[in-house]
Amino acid sequence: MKRVSLLAAFCLTLVAFSANAGQVRIGYSCSNFNDIFQIYIVDAAREAAAEAGNVVLDVMDAQEDVIRQQDQVNTMIQKGIDVLVVVPVDTSAVQGIEAAAKAANLPLIYVNRNPYPAENAPEGVYFIGANSILEGETQMEYAGKLMNGEGNIVILMGILSNEASMNRTQGVHNVIKAKYPNIKVLAEETGSWQQDQGMTVMENWITAYGDQINGVLSNNDNMVLGAVNALESAGMNDKVITIGVDATVDALQAILAGRMTATVLQDPVAQGKGAVEMSVKLMNGEKLPAITKLPAQLITNENAQAQLDKSK
Repeated sequence: MKRVSLLAAFCLTLVAFSANAGQVRIGYSCSNFNDIFQIYIVDAAREAAAEAGNVVLDVMDAQEDVIRQQDQVNTMIQKGIDVLVVVPVDTSAVQGIEAAAKAANLPLIYVNRNPYPAENAPEGVYFIGANSILEGETQMEYAGKLMNGEGNIVILMGILSNEASMNRTQGVHNVIKAKYPNIKVLAEETGSWQQDQGMTVMENWITAYGDQINGVLSNNDNMVLGAVNALESAGMNDKVITIGVDATVDALQAILAGRMTATVLQDPVAQGKGAVEMSVKLMNGEKLPAITKLPAQLITNENAQAQLDKSK
């Protein structure tokens, strides 16, 4: 009887091993579920994992806390994941994440927030996301044309430790320096990616600068929608250009309603789905480029409806 029990246990183990053969287990640490754009990316990753059939996706929310994210990474590695996917809370503080992935011999894929904008990622580390500098440049190119090269803008920045905040803002300054020397930046301040904080900062700017403000360029749509609310309350929205980044559904609807000027598409589906597809390819032994940057596309009232239809 003991031999039969041992044999049965062996067979059950073999069946369990066979069931997991070819399965790709991804641990995904998201920076913050309170950021609507991050939810879009996660939803796309979940959909891609379900379509793949052989992918198990474990998603955790770091709540913009570096220590919490490191703990999540350690926990997922202990669970036995095959690939680590991270939207970093702080792109300047990823050393612990990379050390943990390297010690476990795991590929590490950064999504959306790029710690290596100069494209010098360490071996075994990858990135898929937008070209943040190009997004800022795209914003300012359009704003400069609408302003006929003259006037004043304010810049709503995301969390200052994030690469996207710094580089989107740098992109705006690049275009001003190269093409629009008569456009002045009155102020730039963080709204921490949040709509309510974007509204508060904008209210303060309205008090400080009033009708000197000709344009609001924001590192994301959430914050600029808050700015739009503040401008509407002050009766200024029809006089001020408002441009964001992301092309969220709310932003697209605001553009179509004439409440917001434009946004720059940052494709969440390409990022979330791409991270899952990259994970599977890496597990299949394929060679991939370290850095995958997605194109930036200006969205105005001319193409907002088409983009909104794609988002549904």
